[in-house]
Order: sequence, then C-alpha cells, then structure tokens
Amino acid sequence: MPTYLSPGVYIDEVDSGSRPIEGVGTAVAAFVGLAEQGPFNSPTLVSNWTQFTNAFGGFVVGSYLAQSVYAYFQNGGGNAYVVRIGAEPGNGNGRAHRPELAGPQAVSGGYRFVALDAGTPEGQLTVDIRGPEGDAPEGTFKLVVRQGEQVLEEFDRLGTGRGRQNLATAVNAGSKLIKIEEAASGAALVAPPIGASVTLTAPPPPAAVPSARLSSEDYVGDVSERTGFSGLEAIDEVTMVCVPDLMSAYQQGAIDLETVQSVQLAMIAHCELMGDRIAILDPPPGLNAQQVKEWRVDKAGYDSKFAALYWPWVKATDPASQSNIYMPPSGFVAGIWGRNDDTRGVHKAPANEVVRGAISLEVQITKNEHDLLNPVGINALRSFPGRGIRIWGARTLSSDPAWRYLNVRRLFNYLEESILAGTNWVVFEPNDDALWAKIRRTLSAFLVMEWRKGALFGRTPDEAFYVKCDRETNPAEGIDAGQVVCQIGVAPVKPAEFVIFQLSQFSGGTSLVSE
Repeated sequence: MPTYLSPGVYIDEVDSGSRPIEGVGTAVAAFVGLAEQGPFNSPTLVSNWTQFTNAFGGFVVGSYLAQSVYAYFQNGGGNAYVVRIGAEPGNGNGRAHRPELAGPQAVSGGYRFVALDAGTPEGQLTVDIRGPEGDAPEGTFKLVVRQGEQVLEEFDRLGTGRGRQNLATAVNAGSKLIKIEEAASGAALVAPPIGASVTLTAPPPPAAVPSARLSSEDYVGDVSERTGFSGLEAIDEVTMVCVPDLMSAYQQGAIDLETVQSVQLAMIAHCELMGDRIAILDPPPGLNAQQVKEWRVDKAGYDSKFAALYWPWVKATDPASQSNIYMPPSGFVAGIWGRNDDTRGVHKAPANEVVRGAISLEVQITKNEHDLLNPVGINALRSFPGRGIRIWGARTLSSDPAWRYLNVRRLFNYLEESILAGTNWVVFEPNDDALWAKIRRTLSAFLVMEWRKGALFGRTPDEAFYVKCDRETNPAEGIDAGQVVCQIGVAPVKPAEFVIFQLSQFSGGTSLVSE
C-alpha cells in the first residue's frame, strides 16, 4: 500500500474486480505430409495458399499434402501449421531447409553435367564429347562447352581413370561454367560416348512420393527432437490434426494397413494427451459402406472423443497430374470446420455444409447404408440433388453418449483453453473470500457472453451454467494446501440430428352432432 506522509492529492489505480476472459482460436489446423521443398520436421505457419507454395512448393504427383492444404483454404480455413516429413538419413536432425537451387543439367553416360550458375537460362549451354586431338592415349576424349556455335571452354585428353585427367576431376578444377557429378557408380559408371551432345535443361522438381524407407516413426516423430506430429506439442494454437499423406504412402505400398492404424492410434493419443485438439482421420481408399463399417468396428476399433472419421473420399482436380483424382477428405473437412466456426461459432455442429471443390464422391451411399454408419461414428459425405455435396454427420469416435457430438467436444476444448488462458492472474493471490468472488464474477461474465451467442442451452443464464467458488468448495484443508477449487457446470447445446415431424389426419368441417 502507498504511504501518505505530506498533505496533498493522491491518485491510486485499483482493480475493478472483474477481469475479462478472451476466447481462444478454435480453427487452426496442422497438416503432416510430403512436400516438394521446405524445412523438414519444422511446423511452419501458413495463412494462405501463396505462403504455402513459397515455403513448400506446389502440387506434386504422389502426395496429398498440397491438395489437402489447398482444399483447406478453399473451404474457408484460416491459419495452418505444415510439417514436412520424409527427410533422408543424411539430413541429421531433420531440420534441413529448402535445398539449394540446382542449375540446368543433363546426363550422358554415367555422368551428370550441371551449370555452376543456377540462374543460367535453360538451353543456353551445350556439352559436346569429341575425339581427342593429336596423338592421344586410347580411351580419351575431348569435352567442349559451347553457347550456340561459340566455344566457351575445352578440356582435351580426358578419361574415366584415376588421376588429374579424370573427367570429373579436371573439369571441376578448371571449368567456370559447369561441374560434373557421377550419376552412377561401379560398373554403371561409363564414359560419355564420343559424338554425344547434350543441352543443359532445368532439372525436374524433387520427388515427394513416399520412399520405401518411410515408416510410422516418420509420421509420429519424437517430442524431444520436435519431429513428426509429436513436434506439434510445442504449438498450443493447433486445434485440428490431419495426416493426408498417410494414405498416399499406403496406396503406393510404402506402408501397410497395420502401419496406417498405428499412426492413427498415435494421432489419437497425441490429441488426448494435449486435450485441446481433435484428430481428423481418413479411411483407407476403395471401401464401400460395408467394408468401411467392418474396418471401423472390427479392425481399427477406435474409441476416442478426440477423433472423428469421415468417409468416402472426394474427387477433386489435381493440377499435378492434370486430371481429377480421389483424395482423402480430411483437408476439406478441416476447412469446413474453420468456416463453420467463423460464420456460426464452435458450438454449431460442423455438418450440413457444402464441400467446396468436390466434383463427386468415391461412393454414393443410400439412406439405409447411412443408417449402418452413423451409429458407429462414421461421418458420411453425401450428394443431394440440387444441394451439392455436403457433410452429413457430426459425431466423434467415442462410445460415451456424453461426448457423442463433435460440437460438444470442441466447445469444451474452447471453454477450457479460454478459461486457462484468462485466469493466470489468480495464481499467488490471497486465497480468501474476495478472490473467490472475483473468480465467480470473471467466469460468470465469460459464460454469459457464450450463452448470449447461443453456445449454452437455457432460457436464462441460471439454466445455462453455474459457477461455484466459496467456502464449501474451498475448505481449510484445501486452503492450507494452496488450492483454489472452482466448480463450473455448463449445458451445451446439442445438434438437431433427427428432425421428426409427426403428421396425423383429422376430419375437418362441421359436425351435425353437437355435444
């Protein structure tokens, strides 16, 4: 407290007693997969498609990451974190950044000719292999670098043996225009044939397709090394986790179905341990309604309130292959969750929403087939005449009826994170009735705002929630232990999943009999 020793006017700033709680973000996705370029195992924030292409390149054949991120932004998604996996063993801790741009190049025999200046125009340099001049040893040749008809460099009496006249050794030491790399080894390393002429052109983009060495560890990663989606533990803003390239690796034989299930189980465990995010799972491709139900119930058997499964796959345009392909639905779904949160709120079930960019579905299901899938937590995408392709399910994979609906789980995630972030001021305050009153006022003001938004059920705030923090919840033993216990109860709104109109027939007109 300030001291007042001399006469005068003093002004003190005092707390008003109520400190507002700000709602946290609810629609930040995380994508894990294979990309054309960019840092490995480093969660990178992208806010639009242009930022993604600058950091990770464009569409790549054999990878669903770029297509899923594009679908995410197309369907209304906002910020997203992207984790590129698939680093080669030589990259050490996996944090290698975008590879250095390679100049125009060409291959002849067992050697690759690469322009030293990456900015050299494509087709400007040509490498000729000619016969040696004068009395040269057998098996030697002459290398000429030219631009059009103008000879820029010459290297005579080169060979593939060891020594200073070795093709790669001599050219790499003396050329200012090109360098030579061995494109093969052993018996496959043959000399370029005399008379060969190759023009240096731009190299193809590095492949992002799954390699044979890809395993579940690449996807799951390690928390301490910040690899895979385990590295997302350091990113508190993430609320959705998608791994679309898990299915591309399965399709191309890099991993089997058991590995798919182990990675998805690790995704679920990650989300449950964090407690503030939900895993959006993709089913294996090519399954009909009966097969996906058997896979969900008998083989996978997932049971979690922090996971959701969507089926079937969505056909969309793939610029990489210049065709329409079927893609995992997770990227589309994550974008729709973000759009739903922006337009209605996290309390609204993210269903009955149009899937933007979807041409058709892999399977067109009937109502009877949907009757088999909805009770086991498979959220179906359905096509309706005149209404487009829509998400027609909003359930988690939990067997607990209290956490059946996605919007309830996501609303609680939002409330928990918001209260956690907005009540740090309570720590080390005097644990007395004044503090309990401040806590009640702060929490009640926040929950009243959520009730007014329609997130809580009830005609009055008293019906929608309660906040209890008094001597009953904080006995002397708890105070001595340094604890403040506050009990909060909320009544979340549930979606109108089954709309029933009871229609009956009655006789109209006037009766001749008066009663």
